[in-house]
Amino acid sequence: MKKKILIAEDDQAIIDVVKIILESEGFEVFTADQSITVYKIVQEHTPDMILLDIWLFGEDGGKIAKKIKTQPHTGQIPVILMSANNETEKITKEVGADDFLLKPFNIDDLLYIVRKYIKS
Repeated sequence: MKKKILIAEDDQAIIDVVKIILESEGFEVFTADQSITVYKIVQEHTPDMILLDIWLFGEDGGKIAKKIKTQPHTGQIPVILMSANNETEKITKEVGADDFLLKPFNIDDLLYIVRKYIKS
């Protein structure tokens, strides 16, 4: 059974590239570009990991991460914040996310963080 990853990102180009990379590595990928879609996918598919942009339409990624990490049925899902914001590491700690990726990131950084939290 394929491991599931949710990419929550407002930049369609980043979604497309990350999706191609992760699917080529054998993951099932879901995408969302706004907060309401994130919650719907998490509820319906329970992803094994969430790659979450800090800036999303609706709620920001920090608030989404905090809600996901404090719920009993979703708190175990690794949430990785993605942003070019120089406060990303601080925000990650404040909201209880598991880790972060600074944009722009390269393929090796992306795959490293995914493999760190998803064991095949």
